[in-house]
Amino acid sequence: MQADLILTGARIYTMDEAVPLATGMAIRGGRIIAVGDAEDMRAFSGSGTDQIVLGDRIALPGFTDAHLHLLGYGLSLTGVQLDGLDSAAKAVSAVAERARRTAPGEWVRGWGWNRNLWPGAHFPTKQELDLAMPDHPVYLISKDMHSGWANSLALERAGLGPETPDPAGGQFVRDADSGDLTGILQERAMEAMAKVAGPFTEEEQLVALRSAVGSLHRRGVVGVHAPERTIGLAALQALWRRGQLSLRVGVMIPAEDSAHARAMGLGGGFGDEYLRLLAVKAYADGALGSRTADMFEPFETESHNRGIEVTDSNSLSKLVSECSAAGWSVAIHAIGDRANCRVLDALEEHWRMWSSRGLRPRVEHVQLISPDDAARLGTMGVIASMQPVHCTSDMLMAEKHWGPRCASAYAWRSLLENGATLAFGSDAPVEQPDILRGIYAAVTRTREDGTPDGGWHAEQCLTVAEAVHAYTMGAAYASGEESIKGSISVGKQADIVVLSQDIFDVPAQDLLGTEVEMTLVAGKVVFAA
Repeated sequence: MQADLILTGARIYTMDEAVPLATGMAIRGGRIIAVGDAEDMRAFSGSGTDQIVLGDRIALPGFTDAHLHLLGYGLSLTGVQLDGLDSAAKAVSAVAERARRTAPGEWVRGWGWNRNLWPGAHFPTKQELDLAMPDHPVYLISKDMHSGWANSLALERAGLGPETPDPAGGQFVRDADSGDLTGILQERAMEAMAKVAGPFTEEEQLVALRSAVGSLHRRGVVGVHAPERTIGLAALQALWRRGQLSLRVGVMIPAEDSAHARAMGLGGGFGDEYLRLLAVKAYADGALGSRTADMFEPFETESHNRGIEVTDSNSLSKLVSECSAAGWSVAIHAIGDRANCRVLDALEEHWRMWSSRGLRPRVEHVQLISPDDAARLGTMGVIASMQPVHCTSDMLMAEKHWGPRCASAYAWRSLLENGATLAFGSDAPVEQPDILRGIYAAVTRTREDGTPDGGWHAEQCLTVAEAVHAYTMGAAYASGEESIKGSISVGKQADIVVLSQDIFDVPAQDLLGTEVEMTLVAGKVVFAA
């Protein structure tokens, strides 16, 4: 059989235990047809066969980012970027610059403000935006995507005022003296603004998705597991219909839409190799950065605050039951220790139902989990969908707000030793979808400057092989696709990443200097440096 493409080189790491290291592979029709010694690939060579010689480079299965907001990431590449700005004043100034180029009355939107970088770490107010932009409705999403910052005109357009009650699972932050809205919306309170904050056109969405896909391919990413709302799924379908979707996307639909999907007879796994329905996404709580994570004990810095129970325990249990009966796996966001416990309670209650149907529920983030619950997660076979860069980005904030509880934070080693499958992602646009920096974070638990020395709670570090597994085979298992992706094996999709150096054989700090040289999806080059 003649191959379309043959790759040869000194080191092809397959992530297949049967043949862990090879020097050649052959590809035909988007699938891998042979893996082994480079010399053996000659049998598959013909006049129409292309050749890639790796030289000093290495090849791996292409990376899957197991938690990435695809449309949101694309829109963040085209919107006002506030990430990294170290004061509210700088954020206001950046947004005002965009407003000056926007007609009065039109929406100005931005993303990435992070009060944890600001002096005092206080929430900003609508007045700060009003002074700079009185004639534009302004709405800005926080870095952790769990808080919104609106000016007075935006609140007015959304019909929000002092008498507006807090929704279940959300909060309109109010002035302690007047009771007036400050302009900060948390958790499900943000939904009120999302309905009116200037919907994007289809063309804007498609431009954003193309930008996101191109950015991901440059980072060696061949697939994502993407929590998407209706607008995101519709845009992805539009891109797919045009034959322009070169990224393999598993969509997590929101819990509030799951009843409609079930009523139509749709189930997890529906779709094709590029766009398929993966799971139902729900939120048990909020986030560390917004101090809305659901905690057993209050935050160290806020003695009155145990976070927000975005979805109560009875509703979580009902969701797991109904989705499991209809053939849907659930993917439930849980940051705080109490949230993780409540999610595991719901999954344990219906364990026989979902396990007998071969479903693979996931807990998204698992940032703080008690040792007992870490054992429960592994024993039940629940997927731990985690983001290593959250650990290194948030460690100082976690120490400040969680204190001694951090011994059980981002507990990759403990979860792995308890039998859990790790599936790693980035949570972009919350963090950048840079897989190599994610591997570095998982292996060292240090920031890129090498601090803290020896790693933060280094007992939870992983090996390079374990981290790579979480971005390849772990992610494939989480989506129920381990038979067709996740390793360089005969019969699997020919999704490959080529790296500039051997990440299994360099000092950990050198991981940061590794470059993605090439990315292939279905045997086609979608990025070449």
